[in-house]
Amino acid sequence: MDGSIIGICAFAAVIGLLAIRVPIAFALAAIGTIGTFVIFATRTGAFTPDRAVRPTTSLVFSNSFDLIHSYDLSMIPLFIALGHIAYRADITTRIYDAARVWLARVPGGVAMASVVGCGGFSAITGSSIACASTMGRICSPEMLRMGYDKSLATASVAAGGTLGSLIPPSVLFIIYGIFTETSISSLFLAGILPGILSLLGFLLTIFIWVKRKPGAAPAFTGVITGRDKWLAAVGAWPALALFGLIVGGIYGWFFTATEAAAICVAAAILIGFAQRKLTLTDLWESLRETCIQTSAIFLIAASAKIFVAFIALTGVAPVIVNGVSDAQLSPVVLLAAIALIYLVLGMFLDPIGIMVLTLPLMVPLVESYGFNLIWFGVVVIKLLEIGLITPPVGLNVFVISNVVGKAVPIDRIFSGITRFLAIDVLVLILIMSFPIISLLIPNSL
Repeated sequence: MDGSIIGICAFAAVIGLLAIRVPIAFALAAIGTIGTFVIFATRTGAFTPDRAVRPTTSLVFSNSFDLIHSYDLSMIPLFIALGHIAYRADITTRIYDAARVWLARVPGGVAMASVVGCGGFSAITGSSIACASTMGRICSPEMLRMGYDKSLATASVAAGGTLGSLIPPSVLFIIYGIFTETSISSLFLAGILPGILSLLGFLLTIFIWVKRKPGAAPAFTGVITGRDKWLAAVGAWPALALFGLIVGGIYGWFFTATEAAAICVAAAILIGFAQRKLTLTDLWESLRETCIQTSAIFLIAASAKIFVAFIALTGVAPVIVNGVSDAQLSPVVLLAAIALIYLVLGMFLDPIGIMVLTLPLMVPLVESYGFNLIWFGVVVIKLLEIGLITPPVGLNVFVISNVVGKAVPIDRIFSGITRFLAIDVLVLILIMSFPIISLLIPNSL
């Protein structure tokens, strides 16, 4: 059987397994292993299973072993641990506290503070879903108590949570960098301006929303003094210091992204204990939760590595590249098609699953067109970010729905999300049209 046909059938099989709710790690590992066995067993023309056992087991175990022992992969547990420790040390929420004071008199100030808080949380944790879950518990119930429109109180946090995908450090950037063999440090730096652009777009969306519908957010009636603003700003210094260590250290070539993660974990622990916000029990719980999350991500990554090796054996990627070249698609049409594929998949699958499923085919394709893989990484992550709030799945929306419970029907959250989706699509178009937005900081190194 032709290898490319086996590869296409494998993709269809994985999608079918995902449709019946088989965990993506098991789907990728199973199809990758079975497909590899079939290819080795049919290489002579006849089906000879006894000749396929040794090369199949060798490929499966060697690829997963090499991935798990990758130095770059150690960033994932470090940044996950940083997020948990910083949260329990009350570091991540201080950006929100400071923004709430500074934006108190601005229409929709608490909703804006929630988005800024999500941006600050993202700059430390690197996880969109964790950001939405944590900030949702803090911000959405408070806005509902204050009389904010239910859609605004929930959609602003769900959208703000997606900033964890773009603003460094980002777990998705780490996985993308490992699977495409691109510089993770450059990917982190490339995500800064698009992340800030997305954040500003969300703030503008809230401002216009409240201006057009003043009843969506009650006016602030309290008193904020200069001293209050100063104390709020000073209170946020640990979060700003950790973000400065990550970005400044990488940009200044003082240390690598992995070293930055390790240094920030140590710094967060020291700050937490020094300020008496972190206990040994908190530290233990943070490490326990880190192990659970890391194990899940590593299992998916190892399974994806097996599947990628299998796809390389099939030769389906060159076939697709040649087919696209023969079709003479323009770069604009190609990017539009890629965006459509990611947006559709984002309606049903989680971001890590989409990435490991599509990268084996997408990377050779975009390389054949001469696109910059750093810029393409930002485009992919932005598309995955949009998928987090796109119906019918929209993982961040369901996270916020679980937080607020029956107080806000999920259709109300989705109705508010449409405003943020519009600005997300606009930012996506800008990133795709002007690669310099993503490449300005990495190219300045």
